[in-house]
Amino acid sequence: QLQLVESGGGLVQPGGSLRLSCAASGFTLGGYAIGWFRQAPGKEREGLSCISFDGANTHYADSVKGRFTISRDNAKNTVYLQMSSLKPEDTAVYYCAARSILITLCTLSKTWFTSWGQGTQVTVSS
Repeated sequence: QLQLVESGGGLVQPGGSLRLSCAASGFTLGGYAIGWFRQAPGKEREGLSCISFDGANTHYADSVKGRFTISRDNAKNTVYLQMSSLKPEDTAVYYCAARSILITLCTLSKTWFTSWGQGTQVTVSS
């Protein structure tokens, strides 16, 4: 059974940092591109960052560029999103997503991914 599980969310003050993890069960992430998305109440799911299956290519949305960093550790079957300089507008449920792919690319389109985790809440507030 294919499963993605996000963890690491919580409450943080503006300017603080969090590291989110996306762990895979039932399959290995080595052949998958991974994306991070977020969704605030009443808003569409927003693509934040993605990483190709081999880690060679990454993309970031303008809203998080320079503040968030995506990385992967295939030996641990885990992808990370390091978030710094957090702002109240970063408050949302954060999701990771996966797609099996044979070439070194990824996109920030939610429709491109085929498997999704359950999400983890990130709240940025003083």
